[in-house]
Amino acid sequence: MPLDLSRTLDRVQERQWALADIDWDAPGAERITDEQRPKLAAFMADVAWIEQVGARAFAALARRAQDPTLAELYRYFHAEEQRHANAEIALMRRWGMLDGDKPPEPHISIRLAMDWLDRFADSLPLPVLGSAIPMLEVALDGALLKFLTEEVPDPLCQVVFDKVNNDESRHLAVGYHVLEVLGRDPLHVHARTLARVLLSPAVLTSLPAAMPLFANARDSVVGMGLSEEKLFEAMARFEKLGDRQPIVRRNPSYLALKEFGKMVADRSHPYHLLSDAVSGLVEHYPRWMLKAPPSWVHQLTPQPVV
Repeated sequence: MPLDLSRTLDRVQERQWALADIDWDAPGAERITDEQRPKLAAFMADVAWIEQVGARAFAALARRAQDPTLAELYRYFHAEEQRHANAEIALMRRWGMLDGDKPPEPHISIRLAMDWLDRFADSLPLPVLGSAIPMLEVALDGALLKFLTEEVPDPLCQVVFDKVNNDESRHLAVGYHVLEVLGRDPLHVHARTLARVLLSPAVLTSLPAAMPLFANARDSVVGMGLSEEKLFEAMARFEKLGDRQPIVRRNPSYLALKEFGKMVADRSHPYHLLSDAVSGLVEHYPRWMLKAPPSWVHQLTPQPVV
């Protein structure tokens, strides 16, 4: 049954929340142990910055969507991803992981991905961006956030991520709706899109940007204690949900990203020989060569804003 975008937009509007709705001084922060804190701090910083990257992707989708209701949904999702990032930074402040209210520095792999996204997001072919978002949402919702709520003993973490997960479930529903819409295109449109994708500077430069980002996120969550099996299960869910509708499999971008996700999750895949080499080079990337951060990164704050 097709998703009713108007009803979905109504639900999204009805279920907005703000950081000010949460009691950040509630008891439970003391349950975070000194042993947990270093790895948890690095992990939370990665999650928050990845949310910001997701927000930028939704901003690009809002500009590309031809359906005005879908465009409005993407504008809400853009704001929600920023809110999620701010909530995660607020948790870090609650747990004593920040220098005052200053957000943590992003890992170099995330920083380079930001630069790439800021340069190319608005020119990425819609089938690529529309297919990538559901894969990232599945990984975030099905692996990272679920793992956090199971492993972090602070009850407020559950409160925050219940709100985040509710938002992500609507993002995912819309994402799979878009996958179905993209799959309905005639075969000649898919062929033309594939040619554009293969010749697009944005796509040609995406792998060097994506490899270190995914490698760092994967190693970070596994280092925190998430089993590789659960990570693989989360990525398999992207394929399971997509393949329920045969029409989705007509989209070459979905097929390519499905295989890419499985390679990232499987540490024994030969892909990781190249990924590890690229990631090693990125670790030594001179910081002085980085451009000034995109303006949208400055919206990260632990303050109780919307």
